[in-house]
Amino acid sequence: MANAERTSSERFWRFALYGALLFAAAYYLLPLYVMVTTSVKGIEEIRAGNLIAMPTAITFDAWSKAWSSACTGVSCNGLSGYFWNSVRMVIPAVAISTMLGAINGYILSKWRFPGSNLVFAMILFGVFMPFQVLLLPMAQTLGWLGLANTTTGLVFVHVVCGTASTTLFFRNYYVGIPDELIKAARLDGAGFWRIFWRIILPMSTPIIMVTLIWQFTQIWNDFLFGVVFASGDAQPITVGLNNLANTSTSVKEYNVDMAAALIAALPTILVYVFAGKYFVRGLTAGAVKG
Repeated sequence: MANAERTSSERFWRFALYGALLFAAAYYLLPLYVMVTTSVKGIEEIRAGNLIAMPTAITFDAWSKAWSSACTGVSCNGLSGYFWNSVRMVIPAVAISTMLGAINGYILSKWRFPGSNLVFAMILFGVFMPFQVLLLPMAQTLGWLGLANTTTGLVFVHVVCGTASTTLFFRNYYVGIPDELIKAARLDGAGFWRIFWRIILPMSTPIIMVTLIWQFTQIWNDFLFGVVFASGDAQPITVGLNNLANTSTSVKEYNVDMAAALIAALPTILVYVFAGKYFVRGLTAGAVKG
């Protein structure tokens, strides 16, 4: 009798837990549902229908317009140019900042030198520094380098600002690798770079995935640096989306705005859908230890 009551109680709480999780998932996914359904509705249906109603006729005209012909200020060429600007910015910025973080973390954890803890503390300070503090000195630096208002300048900014985080990730991960492994390799005649490429890097897949996903998300979604340090043809998709949403026209096309927002969000959504499990595995493997 007691076992039956306990089983019944466990079943009740299990259902209650699943119900709460389903409610939370539906609550957080509702805005995405509204965006998707609105983006495939015609403007007349949006005016006449319920916000959360399913579309009576699916059309991708809003997506086509958001991509190629929506007005973003005085230009009416859609988001396609801004999208490819972000692609050209995010790929080198993510790759360079990840590699620099791996090398820095390797040095600070396995090749310590006098003052290495102070250097790490100074780099760590950069993780918590508000980006607004960097705007004026970074603008002056980009001017000196001749990189102002260019995609290359944005790559430089994101590499500088992202290296602090990537160094923290890699350093805390590499601390968990036994020092004896490095000492044995050095006794066998392996040097700094050979140990890094042949031993350390092959063991770094979990933290590399964490860093790639983290950096991609941060850089792709950044608006502040894009609007401050770029102009015209060099602006990323976040700036283009803001320009599109704030461009005044005679008719407010909510379906175009929603389609544009989804276009801007799609790369990061796909990254987390297909690589999210690697992000979780990397974190549990030691990315936030230390």
